[in-house]
Amino acid sequence: MLKGKCAVVTGAAKGIGRSIALKYAKLGANLVINYRSSEEEAISLEKELKELGVEVLVVKADISNFNDANNLILMAKERFGSVDILVNNAGITRDGLVMRMKEEDFDRVIEVNLKGVFNCIRAVTPIMVKQKSGKVINMASVVGITGNAGQLNYCAAKAGVIGMTKSLARELGSRGINVNAIAPGFIQTDMTNELGEKAKDAVMANIPLKRFGNVSDVAELAAFLASESASYITGQIISVDGGMSM
Repeated sequence: MLKGKCAVVTGAAKGIGRSIALKYAKLGANLVINYRSSEEEAISLEKELKELGVEVLVVKADISNFNDANNLILMAKERFGSVDILVNNAGITRDGLVMRMKEEDFDRVIEVNLKGVFNCIRAVTPIMVKQKSGKVINMASVVGITGNAGQLNYCAAKAGVIGMTKSLARELGSRGINVNAIAPGFIQTDMTNELGEKAKDAVMANIPLKRFGNVSDVAELAAFLASESASYITGQIISVDGGMSM
């Protein structure tokens, strides 16, 4: 379904990004996997992807830095000749109540989770416009829709990603480029596993399906949005949350 396509996945070494990269490889896409600090995990993922018979380029880059993000995209284009799919997945948390939140914790989350998305989009847009094709998939979050106590910085960034997605879809639709966002709910990853049992129980009480999501739940949607089956879908924010945000 994605055979021969070039897909760039930021923050691909772990969790949702890793699952998306593996799913794309199974569908035949060549992968550019980005990481910032998880080198061991990135190398392990590279090996898994190559075993699936696709070509892989591993790039260490801090996407909150425009030059790093730009180089990531340019390296992808140089290696594979095109950039067909961009998944803006890289993200961090620095949670805390607003009265105790440090300015640097607010700034860093915005730099990575919001400006990092802009940086990659800014870098890839000229390539996709020239191609007259492309799929941009941004990782938002249900808390960017609903808000969440103790995550003011994270919610602000993810709400910004939602606005950015809609604006970009309007801007690039006439160029044959689809732009959508996925808003995961409570997905079991290293990030969510750090929560205590009381916090997890409180979240579960608000999920109609009464289970937490798996990274594969998000990867399946990312695969659909990257495919030609989703060619008439753009500007959408699709929640993968078991009904949590409805």
